[in-house]
Amino acid sequence: MKLSARSKAYMIPEYSLTGDLLSFLTCNLQYRYQNKGTLPPSMPIQLWFGEFIHGIMEESYIKWKNGKTEFPWDWKTQIRPIEDMIDLRLQVRGLYPPPKQFYSTVNEENVELTDDHELIASARAIASINIWGPYLFPLIDSAEVLIKGIRDMPDYDESKSRSNYYGINGVIDVLSSINIQETQEKSKSDNEIINYLKENKKFQETIFNLDDEEYEIIIDYKGMKRPGLDSPNWLHHQWQILTYSWLRSKQEDSKKIIAGIIFYLNELVPSIPDLKAIQKDIFKNNTDVLPEDKDLIAIEEWDESKKVPELSDKFKMNRSIRIINIDENKIKTSLKEFDDVVKNIEKSLIRETDGCKIKEAWKADAEERTCLACDFKTFCNNKHNQSKEFRIP
Repeated sequence: MKLSARSKAYMIPEYSLTGDLLSFLTCNLQYRYQNKGTLPPSMPIQLWFGEFIHGIMEESYIKWKNGKTEFPWDWKTQIRPIEDMIDLRLQVRGLYPPPKQFYSTVNEENVELTDDHELIASARAIASINIWGPYLFPLIDSAEVLIKGIRDMPDYDESKSRSNYYGINGVIDVLSSINIQETQEKSKSDNEIINYLKENKKFQETIFNLDDEEYEIIIDYKGMKRPGLDSPNWLHHQWQILTYSWLRSKQEDSKKIIAGIIFYLNELVPSIPDLKAIQKDIFKNNTDVLPEDKDLIAIEEWDESKKVPELSDKFKMNRSIRIINIDENKIKTSLKEFDDVVKNIEKSLIRETDGCKIKEAWKADAEERTCLACDFKTFCNNKHNQSKEFRIP
């Protein structure tokens, strides 16, 4: 009796928009160690705060939806219990708050909360809820929407490629369904987000020619400052929203997607490094949102030895919100860019599988701020690390 050989396992690689594609674009080598090598960062400041603020906004919306609580919310009685809940969830996953950014009461007894414990992570949570919550929460149709799709594997090679397709997935933080009449009325709306949409000329041109009564907007939170116009993140975030819109359009219950909104929540309470970067962008005219009057004077006269100055809520809101208009040509471009990223990831995987050394198979080319916080900088060939001497204590 002749036994047939088992056929080769067929696997379609899955890529997450943020966990894989944007991480790879940040730094190929760091992506290899952290995502493929499962070596978590020792100080995951960006990861922790991103997860923290997403959880805060989601739970705050649920609390508002169930109770329609009026704004502003009190920190100790209304926001702090949510913070403790999210902190506990993250610690279960092995994510602990960075020192001097958040006061954790998990596993602590008889602790009295004072204003001294209102560190920067809490300050940003308070600002995000009380500044954007009154306008954002009433617009939310659904939160944490899972979207998935499948695409042809770029440069497919039957002898080397793992599959002739790849899966792409992501999670939309907020999906909003808006009646077209709300953003066509000439009078100013009580909702500031609607007013920002009304002021966007490209957006108004799109809805003027729209036949449907309702449309959708994709909303995403970012726990970071607004990127400069020359930063790779400025373009990568646009690609992310455009790719989200393509994935969402494939779902049966979707409506016409007109725009995406990104909230850069660090802009509401900038840290000293954030304000230093903002100041640099303004001096170089490397930003699309410039300060005026008192805000301009405060930023121009500020230096690192001083505290972060008080900036107007309007300026912080302008810096925090970014509207990305959706059109088919831009979607095609973003999908092509992500196809190229997948192609490069797959090529690096194949090179390493064929015996190439990790640092040769995966390119290290990140921004200086990324390098400074990276655990692998002591043996990395990135240009930002070549001039630095590392000593073992």
